[in-house]
Amino acid sequence: MIPIEYFLILGAILFVIGAYGVVTKSNALVVLMCIELMLNAANINFVAFGAFNGDVMGQAFVVMTISVAAAEVAVGIAILLNAYKLRKTSDLDDAELTSMRW
Repeated sequence: MIPIEYFLILGAILFVIGAYGVVTKSNALVVLMCIELMLNAANINFVAFGAFNGDVMGQAFVVMTISVAAAEVAVGIAILLNAYKLRKTSDLDDAELTSMRW
């Protein structure tokens, strides 16, 4: 059996890569993908802890997290498409997303 530490280290590495991408990248699509990477790192930890404890609560949390991630992507892409239609850019530095209008 694979030790739980390996899964936790994998989850931590994926989370750090995602956090680094969110902080450093200026393209909105890349930022959304990095957020998804961070959520998947949390999913790996949920499943690892669930398997370690011998219950299915980890998998139940993963199903909830995946549904929240799907909703987050749908709303994020809708906002991004609206901002792209108004500003003609997907760059977060140039988009001025604070001045969204109806």
